[in-house]
Amino acid sequence: MVTPKLGERDASYAWNKSCYSGIDYAIDDESTVFEAVNKFAAYNVGCLVTKDADGKLSGVISERDYITKIALLGRTGKTTKVKEISTKAANLVTASPNETVDSCMAKMLSKDIRHLPLVDDDMKVVGIISIKDLIKSCLEEKEHTIQSLASFAVGEGGHFVM
Repeated sequence: MVTPKLGERDASYAWNKSCYSGIDYAIDDESTVFEAVNKFAAYNVGCLVTKDADGKLSGVISERDYITKIALLGRTGKTTKVKEISTKAANLVTASPNETVDSCMAKMLSKDIRHLPLVDDDMKVVGIISIKDLIKSCLEEKEHTIQSLASFAVGEGGHFVM
């Protein structure tokens, strides 16, 4: 993968470096919450995309959903379906893989969410990123800028390229 220029990093760049990349980050919305929790634990993630019987995006389920809608209410995850507690697609905030990291971060901060499904032009899910993935991408850019400025300051290289 070619590293994009600074300031040009997009959601797909963060996705490719994400802990979600390369795992099965989706779950059928007819599955039990217990199955979702097992998947959270198996992959060490905090959110899964939910899909309906046709394989289309139906929502997301997070650890927060489990805590607030199962554990605190005394329900059991073994008999509760994912679709009963997930955030529905109609209420989801999503992003395009081509959106900038800054745009994705702004969406997440404005809605106080920690995970953002990435969808293509046909609204097909192509990934999911976390706020942690975006922060890592931003830090990587900042570290590169600092290194470039430090090198320039001590006379290494005759120009500054971002």
